[in-house]
Amino acid sequence: MYQLFRIIFFISLICSPLPVLSDDFPAIPYPPRLVNDYTGFLSDDEREQLEQKLVSFDRETSTQIAVVILEDLKGYDKADYAVQLGRKWGIGQEGKNNGILILIKPKTSASQGEVFIAPGYGLEGVVPDAIAKRIVENEILPAFRNGNYFEGVDNAVNTLMNLTKGEFTAEQYEQQTKNADSGIVVFIIFFVLIVLFSIIGKARMARQYSIGHNIPFWLALVMLSGSRNSHQGSFGDFSSGGGSFGGFGGFGGGSFGGGGAGGSW
Repeated sequence: MYQLFRIIFFISLICSPLPVLSDDFPAIPYPPRLVNDYTGFLSDDEREQLEQKLVSFDRETSTQIAVVILEDLKGYDKADYAVQLGRKWGIGQEGKNNGILILIKPKTSASQGEVFIAPGYGLEGVVPDAIAKRIVENEILPAFRNGNYFEGVDNAVNTLMNLTKGEFTAEQYEQQTKNADSGIVVFIIFFVLIVLFSIIGKARMARQYSIGHNIPFWLALVMLSGSRNSHQGSFGDFSSGGGSFGGFGGFGGGSFGGGGAGGSW
C-alpha cells in the first residue's frame, strides 16, 4: 500500500503543470550575444552593426543593452515577458542591475506588433517609465510603421546609450521631444497657411482673367492652375540616405524590478 502511494505521488508530480514552462523563454544565448533576433526581423548586417555598437558600449560603461526579437510572447503581456526574460538572462551587472532589454514581437497578418523597453533596477531612475514610453513613441513606432525596423531599433539604442552615459537627462530628453512635437504642429500650420494663400491668390487671378477674357471663372481657374503646375519641378524626386561579433563576455546577473513601457503597431 505504501509503495502504491509513493508511485501515485510521483506520477502526480510529473503530470502536474509547472507555473512557468521552460519553452516560454529562450535559453541564454551561446555564444553570448546582445542582439538576438529569432525571426529575421533585421538583416545580418544590421544585427552585426548593432551587436558591435552594444558590445563596445558594454565594455565602455558596463551597461548592457540587449535586443531580443521573438515570434511569440506565449500569451504573456509584453511587460511581464520582458521583465521575466531580463531576470532569467541576468542582463546587466550583479549589484549594479544596469541592464536594459528592448523586447520586440514583429507584426504579422494575425497579430499586431509589440515592443517593450525594460530597464533594470539600477536604471529605473535614469530611464523612468515616462521616458521609456517617449522613446517607444518617438524613436521606435514611427519608424516601425514605415517599415524602417533597423532605424527604429537603432534610434532607441542611441537614445538609451546617451541617457545612461549622462549625455542628457530624462528631463532634457522629455523637453526635447516636446519641442519637436511643437515644431511639427507649427510646420503643419505654416504649410496649411501657404496652401490657403496660394488658393486665394489663384482665385483672384482667375477672377481677373475671366473678366478680361470673357470666360467662366471656373474655367479660368483651371487654366491658370494647369499652366503653373506645368512649370514646377517634382518634390517627390528628393530622397535622403541615411555571424557573431566576438568580445561580449556574457550577461552579469543583473535583475529587473518591473519598470518600463511599451507600445504596439
